[in-house]
Amino acid sequence: MTTTLQSALTIAAALGAGIAAGVYLAFPALVMPALRIVPARTAVAAMQQINISAMRGPFMVVFFGGAAAAATIVVSELVSGAVAEEGPVRIVGAGLALAAVGITIVRNVPLNDQLARITPDSPDIADRWRSFERSWSIANHARAFASIAATVILAVSLATT
Repeated sequence: MTTTLQSALTIAAALGAGIAAGVYLAFPALVMPALRIVPARTAVAAMQQINISAMRGPFMVVFFGGAAAAATIVVSELVSGAVAEEGPVRIVGAGLALAAVGITIVRNVPLNDQLARITPDSPDIADRWRSFERSWSIANHARAFASIAATVILAVSLATT
């Protein structure tokens, strides 16, 4: 793969990871603290709407576009017999970006699906919200940190090319 294409893919993966990290960090900084102080019914309804909004074009382009760039980096670096000096660093950064996507798919999305099934008249809504919020937030922190690390490492790999 040409150096220009490698750089373009690395920039795309870093931008995808960085933007995703910003979205993920908005939750512990802004969203979840606000949802913790409102009634559970309100919190559940708000988070359900946030999850619906997240499935729209702009975030999906960032989420899947960055993942595609990261996957292409890993495959191209591993397939090419001559890994450049910055190749291992780029692979680690891209791998962390993919790990964040994996956490989302394996943990956050199933939790979101469970939350979608909660109705305003669920008798145990407060308990279910607390359980969701705790589990979802732990996974969100993990994907945020993976995305931040991916962004930094991918940027470092660009600086060494």
